[in-house]
Amino acid sequence: MPGPSLAELRAAGQPQAVIDRLNDEHWAGRLYMRKFSPRATWVFARLGWSPNGVTVAFIVCGIAAGVVVAFGGLLTAVAAAILIQAYLLFDCSDGELARWSQRTSATGIYLDGIGHYLGESALLVGLGLRAQGELTISGRYVTAGLAAALLAMLVKAETDNVVVARAKAGLPGGHDDDALQPQSSGLALARRVASLLRVHRITHAVELSLLILLAAIVDAVRGGLTATRLLLLACLVVSALMVVAHLAAIVASRRLR
Repeated sequence: MPGPSLAELRAAGQPQAVIDRLNDEHWAGRLYMRKFSPRATWVFARLGWSPNGVTVAFIVCGIAAGVVVAFGGLLTAVAAAILIQAYLLFDCSDGELARWSQRTSATGIYLDGIGHYLGESALLVGLGLRAQGELTISGRYVTAGLAAALLAMLVKAETDNVVVARAKAGLPGGHDDDALQPQSSGLALARRVASLLRVHRITHAVELSLLILLAAIVDAVRGGLTATRLLLLACLVVSALMVVAHLAAIVASRRLR
């Protein structure tokens, strides 16, 4: 298949329905990465990469960021933030390449989901090791990082299991955005406040990598690991709260009906 033009890639790879997705499209994608990703996708298409190959690169970048951030120092935080930007770029490009080449597959969708699990959990585990101040398998900060990673993955599993539950119940796979709103007025208000504050995004890879970089800068100026450890504590608390709040919001909404 001949290589596409940038215009063809944008038309096929970035339909408005993809850009407008409420939950699946990251704000950084809308803000800047979707402007650059077609150029990367064009290169991947010219090189003959498969969409799943790009997804594997996305997974590797996420895991690598978690490994790098485990080592202390400002430069490792910078490197991890750059790796997560590459992670986001590959995450945009794999779908664009799949839509243009008409090679969208269940395998690709599955790998993409696993990549988000691995990338975000690796970053949280790496943050725990970083906060510990040494590479060890024991220590309270290591344990906190592992716990935060587990809780954050439980939140993602709660979302993913909506699709599983609907499929097993014989319900249509999709739902409109109004179905996300809890039917209880109190829960609906709480959801709107949470959406406004965006505190749940603290454990998402892009936001967390930037917060780790900010904490590293503060620690470099002040000395010690106080900022990094406070960030880890915040991730743990938010993840624990989100497990309960997210589950309640799903059960109270129309997503399971």
